[in-house]
Amino acid sequence: MRPTFALASVLAFLAWTVSAPLNGVQASDSQPNIIFVLYDDLGWGDLGCYYQNESKHDRTHSTPHWDAMAAEGLQMRNHYCPAPVCAPSRASLLTGVHQGHAAIRDNQFDKALPNVPTMASVLKSAGYKTALIGKYGLQGNGKSAETWPAYPTKRGFDEFFGYVRHRDGHVHYPADKWPIANSEGHANPVELWHNGEEISSELKGCYTADLFTAKSKQYLVDHQANSPDQPFFLYLAYDTPHAAIQYPAAPYPDGMGVKGGVQWLGEPGNMINTVGPIDSYQHPDYANQGWTDAEIRFATSVRRLDDLMGDLLQTLRDLEMEKHTLVVFSSDNGPHSESYIRNVNYDPTSFQSYGPFDGMKRDCFEGGIRVPTIAWWPGKIAAGIDRNPSQFHDWLTTFADLAGASVPARADGVSLVPTLTGEGEQTPPTTYVEYFNGGKTPNYDDYEPARRGARRGQMQAIFMDGYKGVRHNIQSHEDAFEIYDLENDPGEANNLAGTSPKFVQLQQRMHDRVLQLRSVNESAQRPYDKEPIPSDDSLNADASMRVTYSPTKTRVVSRLDDSQSVNVDVDEIDVEQALRSAQQGNVRVQTVVSVEETGRYALHLTASSDAVLRLHDAALIDTTGQAETDVTVEAYLEAGTHPVDMIVRLAGNDAIPALELTPLPNEPARKTSKRKKAK
Repeated sequence: MRPTFALASVLAFLAWTVSAPLNGVQASDSQPNIIFVLYDDLGWGDLGCYYQNESKHDRTHSTPHWDAMAAEGLQMRNHYCPAPVCAPSRASLLTGVHQGHAAIRDNQFDKALPNVPTMASVLKSAGYKTALIGKYGLQGNGKSAETWPAYPTKRGFDEFFGYVRHRDGHVHYPADKWPIANSEGHANPVELWHNGEEISSELKGCYTADLFTAKSKQYLVDHQANSPDQPFFLYLAYDTPHAAIQYPAAPYPDGMGVKGGVQWLGEPGNMINTVGPIDSYQHPDYANQGWTDAEIRFATSVRRLDDLMGDLLQTLRDLEMEKHTLVVFSSDNGPHSESYIRNVNYDPTSFQSYGPFDGMKRDCFEGGIRVPTIAWWPGKIAAGIDRNPSQFHDWLTTFADLAGASVPARADGVSLVPTLTGEGEQTPPTTYVEYFNGGKTPNYDDYEPARRGARRGQMQAIFMDGYKGVRHNIQSHEDAFEIYDLENDPGEANNLAGTSPKFVQLQQRMHDRVLQLRSVNESAQRPYDKEPIPSDDSLNADASMRVTYSPTKTRVVSRLDDSQSVNVDVDEIDVEQALRSAQQGNVRVQTVVSVEETGRYALHLTASSDAVLRLHDAALIDTTGQAETDVTVEAYLEAGTHPVDMIVRLAGNDAIPALELTPLPNEPARKTSKRKKAK
C-alpha cells in the first residue's frame, strides 16, 4: 500500500490550499414535503392494478384508490425490500444502507437502531419538520421513552405517535381485550406512545389503521395552519395487514379529506370518529362471497388501507399541498400467513397475494422481496411504469437529493430522482438481499415443485446485468446461485446458471460481487464471512490518488460532489502547520492498494473525527458519529489490486489522518480457491 505519510500529506495539502467558505443547507422554496407510507406485509399481488384486477384466481379483492394513485403516479414494479421480514427492512429504510452493512439483520426485532444519520435526521438537518406515526420496533432495551436508547425522538423525529415495540404491533386495538386471540399476549391491551407519554388507555375502540391515518391528517392540517413555509417529512408506518387480521370497528365515514373520512377528535375514549365495537365491520363487497371469515378479514383490512390512502391524498388536495408533496408507498416485505385467531388459519394463497411469483414473507424469491411501490407527486412525476430494480436504501439518498441535504458517506443508496422525474441519467442502484430463517418455503400448489417445502436457511440475492442471482440454504460460498431472467421469467422457473459461457462468467461475477459489497456482522454470521475479498485485476496499481475536498459544517461525514475533485501531486509541505489551520469539511481519497499474497490484513485508520472507508463497495470502517477515529479491522484479501474509497471529516485541528495496511499471520491455506470452486 502507499506510505502512510502520503495520505496525510494529501489531506494537509487540501486543508492548506482550499479556502471555500463554510456552507450549510437551509430550507428553501424548492424543498418538497415528503410522505413515506409503509404497509406491513402487503403483498405485491394485493394491488388491483398490479395483479388482482387481471387475476384468474377464484378469489380477488379490489383497491380502487391505490389504482387511481397508480394511474397518476409512477408504478415501481421492480422495487425490493432489504430483507423479507419487518425489522431489518425498516432499519435499512431509515438508515439508508442495505443488509450487507446494516446493524439490524435477520430476525433482530426490537434491537436499537444505531445512532447514525437517519432519514429523519438528514431531512431535519435540511430544515424539515419530522414525524413518525405508526409502528417502530427499533428502540432497543428499555421500558419507556426515556430509557429506550433509540426511541424515535432520539433518532431524528420531532414527533412520534404509535407502537414502540414490535410485538405490540401484532394487534390493532391497543386499548381493548380481544377475546378470540390465539394467546394471552395477543388478547390483552398493549402500549401506544405519543412522544414521552403512554396513551393506550385513551384509545378505546380505536382501530390503528384509522387512528394512524386520522392523526396523520391532523398533522397535515396543523402543519398547514402553523408552519406552511417549512417542509415536512412524515413517515406513516402502518401495522396492517400484518399479524392479527382484525376487522375495523365501523364502516368508512362518508366523504374524504379535511371535512370527511376518518377524523381526529382528540378526546380520550373518543379519539377518532370510527370508534365502535372492536373487530366488527365486514366490508360489504366481501361479506357474501362464500369466503372464509379469515379471507373476509384480510380483504377488508386491505380495502381499509386503500380507503385510507384515498383519504390522505384528498386531504393534500383540500389543503392545496399536493403539488408540493411527494408521496411514496411501499411494503416492508412479502405477504404473511397468519391470523392470530384461535384455531383459525390464513394463507396468502387465498388471493395469491404474492402475485405471479413464488415466495412470501421470509423467502428471497420474488414473492418475499419484491414489494408494491408507487410514487405520486402531481406535476412532477408523470404517470408510468418503471421496471428497473431499486431498493429501500435508495430512498434516504433520494430524499436528501430532493431536500438539498448532505448524503451521509455511509449511505449505500443512489438518488432515484432521475427515475421519478424523468430528468437526468439514473445511476444504477445496488440491489442486494441477505437473510436467515430456520423454516421452509410453504408447500403451495402454485409454487414451482422444486421449492415447495424447501429449507430457507441462509439466503442471498444479487442483481447484476439484468439478471437475478439467488440462493437458499447456503452451506458455503461455493454454492451456486440460481440465475433468472425476471423480465421473461418472473416466476423464476428457468434457472440459467451454467447454461452458456455467459452465465458461467456471470456466476463467478456474482460470487465475487457479494463479497465486494458487504461487511461481516458478528450478530448475523454467514457461511461466506471468512472468504477473501476478490481483487479487481482491471485496476492500475500505479494510478494517481484522486482527492475531493468540500468545506462544510455538517456534523457527520458526508458524500462529496465529484465536480469539486482535484488530483494532487504532493511535494514537501509543512503538514503539521497545515492541519492546524484546516477548515471543517470532508475529504474523499480514492486510491488503489496492491496485495501480493492472499491472506489476512489489518486495516488501521486514525483520524480526528469520523470516517467511512470502503474496499470495493464493502464498508470495512464506519465510525460515523464518533468523536475521533482510531480503529483497526481485519480484512481477508485476495492477491491483486483493490480500490479504496475513504471519506474523512476534518474537525479543524492538527490531528493527521493516517491509514495503514499490515499483513497478519494467515490461517492454513484452503485446498481449493473460491474462484476455481464457484460454479
